[in-house]
Amino acid sequence: MGDHLGKELLYLSRADVVAVGLSMAEIITALEKMFTEKGEGRVDMPPKISIRPAHDAFIDAMPAAIPAQKSAGIKWVAGNPENSKRGLPYVTGLVILNDYETGIPIAVMDATWITAQRTGAATALSAKYLAPRESSTVGILGCGVQGRSNLEALSVVFSVKKVYAFDMHADRGEQYSREMGSRLGIEIIPVEDARQAVVSSDMVVTAGPILRMPHATIQRGWLREGAFASLVDFDSYWHPTALREADKFCTDDVPQLRHYRDLGYFQDIPPIHADLGELVTGRKLGRESASERTMACNLGIALDDMATAPLIYERAMGKGIGTWLPL
Repeated sequence: MGDHLGKELLYLSRADVVAVGLSMAEIITALEKMFTEKGEGRVDMPPKISIRPAHDAFIDAMPAAIPAQKSAGIKWVAGNPENSKRGLPYVTGLVILNDYETGIPIAVMDATWITAQRTGAATALSAKYLAPRESSTVGILGCGVQGRSNLEALSVVFSVKKVYAFDMHADRGEQYSREMGSRLGIEIIPVEDARQAVVSSDMVVTAGPILRMPHATIQRGWLREGAFASLVDFDSYWHPTALREADKFCTDDVPQLRHYRDLGYFQDIPPIHADLGELVTGRKLGRESASERTMACNLGIALDDMATAPLIYERAMGKGIGTWLPL
């Protein structure tokens, strides 16, 4: 930081954040280190503070600190499922990064790309501990930003050979299949039936809008024995009887899940087996048999952002990316 501390902060636009060139593999590694710290109880993160300006819309304040990384800050993030009709992203936000020793703001950066990438990384990290190692087929339900980043992340950890892509808007599924198939070199089949995407896959990702009242499309018996599911959109896609088939239901932060349950979400989930920090540190076992159905409902926690943002900041500094703004 040098002479800038207390005088200027670095502003990184969405284009700047992307230009830094942080890879998905690097983000997955950063999250695994962070969840090790979390599992050892060496982080600080209160539950999200939320306001609800419209039905199924949210604006969240997400503070966290990771002492081992000397990282501290907050993400101010919003999501509105109606934004697609306006030609706007579902999720937008900003990250404020603070100097760990003095608390002085050192950077403000767009959070849209960060949110997408670190969420996908959390799915892949969960799958590392909960999915069959030989998993090669993926069902993607919801072909938006998260459907893309989650598949990209799973492709880093697993040898993915075939993907079944479903979206409630069929044209999005077809576009997704063309785009992601070309980008990742994977066979992607657009399907018109959500059931086909689930029953055909070793790993399933549901990535639609987060809804207080689940539409419960996925029914009991669809998730096959031995499969893993990542519930990026909370329980929005899942019928309660389908959720109860899980032999192990995990999350990234138990207090935060309970907080959301108090707000009206997660009214019919099974008992929680472990959080991701417990899986990474070995305090709780992940997959133990080939037949287990496992689920991870990662809520998207501030620690993910605070593990990723300093890497972007440091690389931006090294590459001379961004704009200095006076404090």
